[in-house]
Amino acid sequence: MNISTVNFTTPETSTNYTIKSIGLMDRVEIGVYSISFLFGLPAHSYVIWLIITESGVASELFNLNLSVCEFINCLNSLVSILSIYFSNLTIISLVFQGLVFTGCSLFQSLICVERYLAVVHPVTFLKYKLLRYRVICCTAAWIITLGSCLCCGFIVVSLKIHVYTWFFSQQFLLFFSIQLFCLVAVLRALKQSGPGERGRKREEENHMKRRAFYIILITTVSMTIMHVPFTITGFLTFLTQQNTHALWNTGLTFYVLASFVQPVLYLQRTGKPSRLCYS
Repeated sequence: MNISTVNFTTPETSTNYTIKSIGLMDRVEIGVYSISFLFGLPAHSYVIWLIITESGVASELFNLNLSVCEFINCLNSLVSILSIYFSNLTIISLVFQGLVFTGCSLFQSLICVERYLAVVHPVTFLKYKLLRYRVICCTAAWIITLGSCLCCGFIVVSLKIHVYTWFFSQQFLLFFSIQLFCLVAVLRALKQSGPGERGRKREEENHMKRRAFYIILITTVSMTIMHVPFTITGFLTFLTQQNTHALWNTGLTFYVLASFVQPVLYLQRTGKPSRLCYS
């Protein structure tokens, strides 16, 4: 997330190949990017390795693609650090922000929809649980994400910050609405019990519903923490016509910290943290 380094004045400034001077805010930005790269890269690499070798790609395809998106974002953190020193690399880091605003959020929403179908519409879930349907969804998601990356690059080159703000804000509202709908629907299903359900069968179903509810809840909260500060900062930047470095760094910090939620959630769900503690 290297938005704060973009100069929205004249196109000539975006092709500056000289090394920039480093100020306090740049040092903060470097620190946050370093955390993302040094800790996020091994965390998401470990999740990807576990899904491929143990959990199975078919059952965790959405989680796998989400981890791949985050893995690329961690690599992009290194590019963002270099772009602070070398201006010509800025456009590369900004293009990959399509993964942040679209890719990660889209796969998070697919995970929530999958949990929603499993709880509220189990017959439909079993019908579309086959690998080919998940592959189709992931393929469509990557095409949309690629289009978002191209749009980010075009908007940044055009130096239209108000369009950029509108672009990622509308995406956040869309994906947040989808996740919130799934969250409320699963919560309602959790409070209701089916006819003739009792004893152990009812407890097992309620446990499944509660787990789905907590997964959607944590995913929705983490997405909110990731994108709300950026959305607010974008609107403030648009209204005041001032590109405040400190506000973008605040949003960046929230995003990096919240990006660790998904790998921790997956490891907790698979019981890997407890195994690591006792190994």
